[in-house]
Amino acid sequence: MSYNYNGDKMENYLLKFNKLPDNKLIKDMRAYAKENKVPIINDEGLSFLLFIIKTRKSKRILEIGSAIGFSSINMALMNEDIVIDTIERNEEMYNEATKNIKKAKLDKRINLFLSDALEMNFDLLMKDYDFIFIDAAKAQYTKFFTMYEPFLVKGGVIFSDNLIFHGLVNHSELIESKRLKNLVLKIEKYNEWLAELDSYDTTFFSIGDGIAVSEKKND
Repeated sequence: MSYNYNGDKMENYLLKFNKLPDNKLIKDMRAYAKENKVPIINDEGLSFLLFIIKTRKSKRILEIGSAIGFSSINMALMNEDIVIDTIERNEEMYNEATKNIKKAKLDKRINLFLSDALEMNFDLLMKDYDFIFIDAAKAQYTKFFTMYEPFLVKGGVIFSDNLIFHGLVNHSELIESKRLKNLVLKIEKYNEWLAELDSYDTTFFSIGDGIAVSEKKND
């Protein structure tokens, strides 16, 4: 006997059982992101992100790429002890995130910085994060990782999102746009670099748009 089923439908079936933060602000942010084509982490990726933070009991989080504050607000709602530094270079997104964080009454626990992460004043940041979330310019992932991993405590985790980039990674030969192809190739190189990085134990997950969880070794 053989069975045929649609994998996407099965994933959607399971996702409906996950309990994600759900209030008016979260709904409004989802609607804003959809209407204005702002890329925010999808539900599958968000569920996994929050699961990792919860199980590791992460409390000091750095986010590279705030967008409208969707991820940082969801992370902060996990635990009242969580403090987040988050960096956003786009002023329009920064202003929207500032507004949303204040609406969520989380401005005392989420510190939002308007800066290119590659030019950030490190003196403004904590020096002992236990969790770093990279979700900014995909072409700069290796630089972000290299620049900020010294601020991660041993045993801490770096969470990288969008590593299959809408299914284009590993299929660059099918991409006609030179700019897009170069971006996809950089993501592929980042994945390969992560896999070979001796100072971290990295596991890749085909969840959401592709995720890597890199744990800093204690030795």
